[in-house]
This record gives sequence, structure tokens and C-alpha cells, in this order.
Amino acid sequence: MQRVTITIDDDLVAEIDAFMAGRGYANRSEAIRDLARSGLSQSNLEVAHDRNCVATLSYVYDHAARELPKRLTQDFHAHHGLAQATLHVHLDHDSCLEVTVLRGRSAEVKAFADHVIAERGVRHGHIAYMPADAGSHPHDHHPLPSLPGERGKAGSDHRGLAPADRKRRRS
Repeated sequence: MQRVTITIDDDLVAEIDAFMAGRGYANRSEAIRDLARSGLSQSNLEVAHDRNCVATLSYVYDHAARELPKRLTQDFHAHHGLAQATLHVHLDHDSCLEVTVLRGRSAEVKAFADHVIAERGVRHGHIAYMPADAGSHPHDHHPLPSLPGERGKAGSDHRGLAPADRKRRRS
């Protein structure tokens, strides 16, 4: 391990100390090592263009900005393969927060997120990436059996029911 000396302004030291207290670090070296690892990991994923990722795109915008909600909706529809789900929160009379889960190639996710954050009327934006290898955990979705009395509805077969329940459904 090497010793590195750095100069940090007082405000940043106060933030690091608050971070340490909140997370239970014993010393600044441990905290700064973890922060550096986290920053490097995030940076590496951002530039790994050929890698699959999952990301959260968080942004605050002025919902009254000219045509912004319409433009954002069009952008998300045009990139429906990337956008998996969005949470919309009204912060106050003028501001909305949206958090969107994006999934795809890192370069495509970054380009889309940068485009959204750069839209006129978007006040703050942040993206956090996580690696995601597509297809590493495939799974199938099976229809759930219907409850008694749901004849003719989708999934209204007898699979998954006890024999007594099957008899009742036939009568």
C-alpha cells in the first residue's frame, strides 16, 4: 500500500467527515479508498460502451417549460427498448422528479440519459450505472391459476389446484 498526500478544502473535509460518521468508518483513509473505488467503478462502467448495464436516471424538471413534458414523452417512446419503468413525483407547483430505470448497452444508455438531462427545462440530472449481463439469469413467466368462480378468464385452467378444487370448478 502506498501513502498519498492530498490537499482538500475545509468544506469537502466536512462532507467526508459527515460521510464517515454516517457510515461508521474508523478513519478517513478507509472512507476515501471506498469513495475512490466507487468513483472509478462508476467511471469505468460509463466508458465501457460494449457492456450491458442497468441504470437509474433521476432528474428534476420544470413541468411548465414549453413543450418539455411532450418532448420527454416522445423521447421515451422513441427509446422504449431502453426505458423499463418510470416513477413520477410532483415536488411542488413547478417541479417534478422522475426516476427511470434504463437497461441496454452502456453507450446507448449514456447517450439517452445525456440527451434527457440536456433538455431545456431539466434542472438537475444524475445517472447511476450498474453492470448487467443480459441473459445471465433467464426465467420464464407462467400464468397463475385462476381462483374458483373465474371461468372463462385468462389463466382459468385447472393446473395448480388441489383435486377438491378441480371438482368444484367442474360443477
